[in-house]
Amino acid sequence: MDTINIAETPTPTKGHPKGLYVLFTTEMWERFNFYGMRALLTLFLVNALAFQEKDASIIYGGFLGLCYLTPMLGGYIADRYLGNRNCILLGGVTMGIGQLLLFFSASTFDANFSLSKIAMYVALGVIIVGNGFFKPNISSMVGQLYPKGDSRLDAAFTIFYMGINVGAFIGMTICPMVGDVVLDNGTRIVTAFKWGFLSASIAMFLGSIIFYILKNKYIVSPEGKPVGAKPSTVKVADSEEAVQAGFTNTSKIGAIVAFIVLLCFFRFIVDQNWIYAAIYSSGLTLAGFIITDQSLSKVERDRILVIYILGFFVIFFWACFEQAGSSLTFIADNQTDRHLFGFNIPPSLIQNANSLFIMIFAFPFSWLWLSLQKRNREPISPVKQSIGLLLLAVGFLIIAFQVKSLGHSEKLAVAWLILMYLFHTLGELCLSPIGLSLVSKLAPHRFSSLLMGVWFLANAAGYALAGTLGASIPPTGDKYVAAQEAGINLQAVLDKTITPTTEQLAKLQQMRIPTEYPAFAGFTIHNLYEFFLVFVILPGVAAVLLFLISGTLKKMMHGIR
Repeated sequence: MDTINIAETPTPTKGHPKGLYVLFTTEMWERFNFYGMRALLTLFLVNALAFQEKDASIIYGGFLGLCYLTPMLGGYIADRYLGNRNCILLGGVTMGIGQLLLFFSASTFDANFSLSKIAMYVALGVIIVGNGFFKPNISSMVGQLYPKGDSRLDAAFTIFYMGINVGAFIGMTICPMVGDVVLDNGTRIVTAFKWGFLSASIAMFLGSIIFYILKNKYIVSPEGKPVGAKPSTVKVADSEEAVQAGFTNTSKIGAIVAFIVLLCFFRFIVDQNWIYAAIYSSGLTLAGFIITDQSLSKVERDRILVIYILGFFVIFFWACFEQAGSSLTFIADNQTDRHLFGFNIPPSLIQNANSLFIMIFAFPFSWLWLSLQKRNREPISPVKQSIGLLLLAVGFLIIAFQVKSLGHSEKLAVAWLILMYLFHTLGELCLSPIGLSLVSKLAPHRFSSLLMGVWFLANAAGYALAGTLGASIPPTGDKYVAAQEAGINLQAVLDKTITPTTEQLAKLQQMRIPTEYPAFAGFTIHNLYEFFLVFVILPGVAAVLLFLISGTLKKMMHGIR
């Protein structure tokens, strides 16, 4: 789930400007739109558009990764040309159109399958562009509603942060309820997906309309000036706006060459698709480009290196955490008994436990850090993030032990998935807001936007890796049962103790059942237990390594915690 940095300020004033609640509402409807659609996406790809689960995971990871790549462009256009307001409206309307295209895709797949697939790809592209305009601009407007040094800013960002998670919770409740309809006998009403996408579209247009109507009246600075208007072309000498980083032509050319080389490396040597290769290459290129600036002092360079190191570890967190929308949703769909308190939970709704736990635990965590700070026992940020990685690993370890003893016809109790999401949420609260806050503290002012871009690119790389990891999910129990009903011993086919006939291969392909075990990093994954161990080992090892180097990172941070 998204998180927002909470600024530190000292001046006492009561109440909040009404513009804050306009931004709260706009962001709430946008997160409804985005997370509601995200909850349905992989299930729609598999059940309506006949993608294999591994291919759906790759599309899902690439989509999320690009959603964190385009905000750099959207922020640049807002700062230089259009302003925050116009970009928010442009992004909101664009995302609403993208959801309508998904509605069209989900409405036509049974009548014109090829057109439906094309519409799906176009829709995802439109949403990626819209998200790029919207995401970096709305949160930056919150601080502009208050005078500098205003003590209300902490509470303001907390309120805005809750808008994000309230919207995500509502979206991931309503969209699955109307779009992911599974009958008690296990039959899925595939045509219902369109109503989930339509709900997301309506939410986005509603948020955009509210913002458009109320922006001029309420979204103003303490002096009454419009917040987020088109930027002025006149720069005042010695102002913060006039301070810019200077890069040599050599470093600019070097960055372009580096990007091309890295793009080719990831595409042809590492064998990633073009989208994943672009995401990885962008992050590395931007990081290297910033560090070449000759004006950096030793202290600034050390602090930037800390951001890079932490960004590397964050990749592993999001690569595992974002299984929620791909492999974990498939497991919830195919090998989970979703009955709880007499209610059969739609598989796409289970991941919404994360949003619920965020709303429950966000404020207690804020209180915990403040309480530890008063007693001078608050851990430094890298240690908090190592705890977050460890909690993520514990969540996956719980599920790994639960699936170890499951037979092909047995199902996982949904309560175990919910318990896993509890640990994942606690880990997120230790890592995500802490990381954003630390970047804002460590980044030199002239590189603040670019370094926040590097941080988001680390998130994007994590989402891309999430797609690769999710694609390595082995066949779930329902696949073995379906193959057995078709007269095929899937276990023997996978173990290569029998050679399936041409007719059997055609049946397996028709049922979208793989005939080989997946592999990751050269290791074959035979079952769900081995699959989940990957998500125990990656964040677990990362947690230990980050904790061990936290002392060195503390020195490199030069007094910042």
